[in-house]
Amino acid sequence: MPKLVDHDERRSDVLGAVWRVIERDGIERTTVRAIAKEAGYSAGVLVHYFTDKRDILTSALELSHRRIRARWAEKLAGRSGLDALRELVYDNLPLDEERRLETRLEVSYWARALSSDDVLGVQRRESSELRDAILGLVREAQEREELSRCAPAQEITLQLMALIDGLSLHATLHPHLVTDEEQIKVVERTFADMAR
Repeated sequence: MPKLVDHDERRSDVLGAVWRVIERDGIERTTVRAIAKEAGYSAGVLVHYFTDKRDILTSALELSHRRIRARWAEKLAGRSGLDALRELVYDNLPLDEERRLETRLEVSYWARALSSDDVLGVQRRESSELRDAILGLVREAQEREELSRCAPAQEITLQLMALIDGLSLHATLHPHLVTDEEQIKVVERTFADMAR
């Protein structure tokens, strides 16, 4: 009797292996052979699930983003306005091991996006979703008078996107200087300034 294979589980195993290889070796040294070895499969098995290395890398990034969005939905359930906005900003910062791994993956993909239309497309689409979520919450917080209307909602949104990316990058490159506590101080100071 032939062995039943759970294709979704096998595909998920491969994508998890991609994350581990990127974290350990860097995205430029991530090869199909290294991914297959990390997943415990032959390189030939991977061709049944992905067309090529680009497809594997793009799929791994998309899976990471799906998991992040699922976490947002869970964390933001029942929250609104400034409370939800603050939670969304914090959820996008590398403040625990899970989010530190996500941030390292994301930063690894930034350089690749400059030379890969596939990765750039994923990055733009996902960035747009985060920007739209932040913008909606900024508008809601302004309507509830939890944030100042001195700046347009779009400007505040851009400031928060830059804050997330800047803190994430610096915390990844300089974790001894940009600690969790420092990130939290900067976020709280930013929100305090925006509330005035």
